[in-house]
Amino acid sequence: MIYLDNAATSYPKPAQVVAAVARAMRFFGANPGRSAHPMAERASERIFECRRALAEFFSAPDPARVVFTLNCTGALNTVIKGILKPGDHAVVSSIEHNAVMRPLEALRAKGVVYSAAQVDPLDHDRTVDAFRQAIRENTKLVIVSHASNVWGIRLPVERIAALCRFYGIPILVDAAQSAGYLPIDMARDGIDYLAVPGHKGLLGPMGTGVLIAANGQRLETILEGGTGTDSKSFLQPETLPERFESGTVNVPGICGLLEGVRFVSAYKSERIERHGIRFLQKLYEELCDRKDILLYTQKPQENGFVPVLSFNIRGLESERAAALFAREDIALRAGLHCAPAAHALFSTDTDGTIRVSPGIRSGEADLRRFLQTLSKVVKNR
Repeated sequence: MIYLDNAATSYPKPAQVVAAVARAMRFFGANPGRSAHPMAERASERIFECRRALAEFFSAPDPARVVFTLNCTGALNTVIKGILKPGDHAVVSSIEHNAVMRPLEALRAKGVVYSAAQVDPLDHDRTVDAFRQAIRENTKLVIVSHASNVWGIRLPVERIAALCRFYGIPILVDAAQSAGYLPIDMARDGIDYLAVPGHKGLLGPMGTGVLIAANGQRLETILEGGTGTDSKSFLQPETLPERFESGTVNVPGICGLLEGVRFVSAYKSERIERHGIRFLQKLYEELCDRKDILLYTQKPQENGFVPVLSFNIRGLESERAAALFAREDIALRAGLHCAPAAHALFSTDTDGTIRVSPGIRSGEADLRRFLQTLSKVVKNR
């Protein structure tokens, strides 16, 4: 199979990630932080190793600020619902994923309001100014995707974070499409909260997510329970990461994630991004010459995009097209990609688009096969 759906989840995983998950099931099978026997202690040590690796990778202030969640959506919900209260206002970009928009809509029914800052993919100055104009006296949180899961467009997160620091407003960055591809330095960039999926650019298993909270004590909890600490108290602990890790964490997944982070650290994010962008540049050049193809963005460039490209075939619905590619054993994603707000940017919010997102192992042979299949799909539409 030719797998070009890495924006949904990366595949195949590095061999060491797969081996780490299997090894954890054999040697780290006890509940970390709950018992004093050797296996539980080994599990706890391995969990801390992953916290430390993630803190170093993203330049977080302390491994204790690294909280494991079910996924990136869980991390986003933890911050959004942990900060915003009735009467508060939030600012989001106009191209956010439903992992941001649906929690906000749920809170809107309880008295929270939000404004969408219009993203200009060709002018970062206008994008930053849109955020500036959207801020109000009661703005308590700014939420922004580092890169669009539909268009691959990179947003000027560093400049938006500087704007937030000026106004004293915390910023939550959704790194679903950027973690593992773009350099992220929380200390340098002034990011208060970073939501990260373990299963995409970090090449870890599904069911792993991370919230890195520079100011986690400010958050109200949305889930309470056993943490293995301060068990005499019925109150949720104040300290991180226990405050946001009720119940048993995904030990095998976190062990796999540790190896994914190590792999990306050694291989270098910039190299992974460059490989994906060059693949898409060649694809874009081929598609530009075809009158039966609709392109929406400019040619992907390293400094402005992550490896994601959306397009359409004239006269063929995106989901039908993806199904035809699947018959030829090529995996793509089509439709609205859980991000109708992003599709509104180029008026594709009715039928969606076909999305190509190459991975670290996508090569010239995959590109040739894709183009051959595209010709076949267009001919038989």
